[in-house]
Amino acid sequence: MVDLTTTYLGLNLKNPLVASSSPLSQKIETAQQLEQAGVSAIVMYSLFEEQIIHESLKLHNDLLRGTESFAEALDYLPEIGQYSIGPDAYIANLKAVKNALKIPVIGSLNGVSTGGWIEYARKIEQAGADALELNLYYLATDPDLTCDEMEDTYVNLVSDIRKQIQLPLAVKLSPFFSALPNFARRLSESGANGLVLFNRFYQPDFDLEALEVVPNLVLSNSHELRLPLRWIAILYGRVQTDFALTSGVHSGADILKAMMAGAKVTTVTSEFLQHGIGRATEMLAEVETWMEDHEYISIKQMQGSMSQQAVAQPATFERANYMKVLSSY
Repeated sequence: MVDLTTTYLGLNLKNPLVASSSPLSQKIETAQQLEQAGVSAIVMYSLFEEQIIHESLKLHNDLLRGTESFAEALDYLPEIGQYSIGPDAYIANLKAVKNALKIPVIGSLNGVSTGGWIEYARKIEQAGADALELNLYYLATDPDLTCDEMEDTYVNLVSDIRKQIQLPLAVKLSPFFSALPNFARRLSESGANGLVLFNRFYQPDFDLEALEVVPNLVLSNSHELRLPLRWIAILYGRVQTDFALTSGVHSGADILKAMMAGAKVTTVTSEFLQHGIGRATEMLAEVETWMEDHEYISIKQMQGSMSQQAVAQPATFERANYMKVLSSY
């Protein structure tokens, strides 16, 4: 019997298949189905910065209503601006899911500014989450915003939250950084116990009849595995942190590739949405069959075995591979 166990963020997991942040974790019933199908942990759907700000401003406006009716009431509420009162329903749901499952449950915060994150990071910890994932989903569109300023914002956010909680902390990144290895190391040094590579920005589309910009959700496919696979293989052993591979994991083969690159876990949503939660059981069976056929004893045995530092020709991960690929077509 092969050993599928792995460790991620200090958590001992029964296998490397984790359900990533998605609507599937919003209901206890579907979370339990994921557990029964074999996933080793669940990342809760995200609490967004915009939700915290919206709820805070709504309460602020409600409290201000009527303050100008009487002179003596003009200043009974100070002008605080954006403060965090927020969607406590998220915390309650996280607690309910955690109580209903035996596998680890990881909270998720999505945003870029410190603000209410510290308060809600604490609440997620108090609710019983086993770890916290910071989903840094921000697209820099301001020409005056430099890459140094953007990276400093992220690093400061991670550092500020790290000082306030004891939970293991993972940071989910997009691939759009000019010097990813250095930035990854900075995040690790600021307190991130793990990095999740990569986030997918959902691109809007144009409606030519209504002349409107419309949202357009496209689920991932296995071809998208190559980008995070390459970067985890490059970063493995160079940045002292745990890596989770996300985007493009749709089969047992994809999980195996992620492990060989150096990931501790893979996180999956699209495959479950497309083909059902039962795919988790099938994917793990595919992993076991391949390992038995190729005489692998454990997942840990293969982790990092195809990373840049382990292969005979590490340049194939870099520019040297560019012309070879083009000429092979």
